[in-house]
Amino acid sequence: MSEFDEIFDFVVVGSGGGSMCAGLVMRSLGKSVLILEKTDMVGGTTAKSGGVMWIPNNLFMKRDGVEDSYEKAMTYLDNVVGDHDDTPGATRERRRAYLTEAPRMVEFLVNQGIKLNRVGYWPDYYDDRPGGSEQGRTVVAELFDVNELGEWRTKLRPNFLQVPAMLEEGMSVRYVKQSWKSKLQILKIGLRAIAAKLTGKHWVTAGAALQGRMLQAALKANVDIRVNEPVRELIVEEGVVKGVVTIIDGRPRRVGARLGVLVNAGGFARNQEMRNRYQPGTSAAWSQVTPGDTGEMIEEMQRHGAAIAQMEEMVGYQMTLPPGEEDAYMKPGIQNMTASPHAILVDQSGVRYMNEGGSYMAYCKGMLERNKVVPAVPSWAIFDSRHIRNYMVAGTMPGSRKPKRWSDEGYLRKADTVEELARLLNIAPASLTATLKRFNDFVAKNRDEDFHRGERAYDRWLGDLFHTPSAALGTIEKAPFYAIPVLPGDVGTYGGVVTDTHARVLRNDGSVITGLYATGVSTASVMGRFYPGAGASVGPSFAWGYVAAKHAANADNIAR
Repeated sequence: MSEFDEIFDFVVVGSGGGSMCAGLVMRSLGKSVLILEKTDMVGGTTAKSGGVMWIPNNLFMKRDGVEDSYEKAMTYLDNVVGDHDDTPGATRERRRAYLTEAPRMVEFLVNQGIKLNRVGYWPDYYDDRPGGSEQGRTVVAELFDVNELGEWRTKLRPNFLQVPAMLEEGMSVRYVKQSWKSKLQILKIGLRAIAAKLTGKHWVTAGAALQGRMLQAALKANVDIRVNEPVRELIVEEGVVKGVVTIIDGRPRRVGARLGVLVNAGGFARNQEMRNRYQPGTSAAWSQVTPGDTGEMIEEMQRHGAAIAQMEEMVGYQMTLPPGEEDAYMKPGIQNMTASPHAILVDQSGVRYMNEGGSYMAYCKGMLERNKVVPAVPSWAIFDSRHIRNYMVAGTMPGSRKPKRWSDEGYLRKADTVEELARLLNIAPASLTATLKRFNDFVAKNRDEDFHRGERAYDRWLGDLFHTPSAALGTIEKAPFYAIPVLPGDVGTYGGVVTDTHARVLRNDGSVITGLYATGVSTASVMGRFYPGAGASVGPSFAWGYVAAKHAANADNIAR
């Protein structure tokens, strides 16, 4: 083996979803592990996110008597993802491996002391398809006291939700106008925050709780984790990956990897040049991912022959940019907004063109596809006085006074008539009037004949479960009328290097690059061009990290 400044059994590039999971597997088998994070914080976009893992047939579903099985989940993925020649990350073999290994991964983490649970009700995004689960297949972490990390607490990347509430609790806040249970939930969260201050705790939730617990376990297991150490090169000799070149204080340092290198360095959501190449019409400024998500490790793997696929795909997440929020840590997402009663989405000609419920990935793909034929980026969320009174708008509470800048700078458009609102949006009044009349007629029938909004359990869950007769549909007819712009943002790209059932990186001819593994959004997703349910990127990141470490730990798998 070449001369190295240091040698470990396994080197992991990036500290996102699957990294510490892989580290725990390796340490459980007595192997040494180094995780190299190029930014100054650990956890990747996973820590910033909801931290949800989509894990079919998991032990928590079995505990709670929620029906699921390998066969049911495979039926679902067959119907949603399917078999396509242009999605090599989502082959039937890879789907089989995921459905087999992901539940085992969760059991492994629980056995390592990671406190996980399921969300009681979070429907699959295509729950009406064969094999879909209305109860949902989500796994999340319990709240975590970040102070337990000691000096590492300042190195855990913050979450988007800065309140001590489980996701299920936090999502109930939107019902504050309709439900006393929601009001009591807010009180409970407030009392928990007060108790935390009195007892010296600092609870974090969602992705920060998941990654905080993973970080704590990894540190206890003596995984070597380093920040501010970017990887610049893979060291490859005779076709075998044998280590990496990392940069410390501006100087290169060669680190050997006896059993292999796992790349979990994110995608390319923050790299506008790569976005222009693979995802024209999208913008890094609309992404919710961390600053380190710049794609150089995908290009480095390509340099050594790695095949890439599905690069045009992203995990779209509809968002809006109110004045002053352009550089916000988490830009306002509006997934629930246009899925709730008394609101729709229209293109710049005033025509409604999609089901505003359902998968956020499908929503943003729909915007970008529509934009090819009719200007639709941005599109307009159209809503009336009942909507702004009862539901959150661009991150503001229901019925709250909206910032004056919103009106002054033309972000929030308001008018006493539909015709006047259309003119403010440079839309032909007749077009918007006809669109709203058609939609209101559907509401009267309690059936969206154009796009079937509200027919899936997930659509209804996104809407207002207290609104009758439909949780998803409500007329838009009570003045004043409003509009805000909607953009096809994202929570990460969805394409990258092609990997096999062991998470090994493949060349274009299907051969393995020995010693090189990858997971997360550095890879072409096992979900292909779809997002089957909440956590369909975090779950695979963890699962393939688990798979990679198990495979690499068998030294006989690596030809030396």
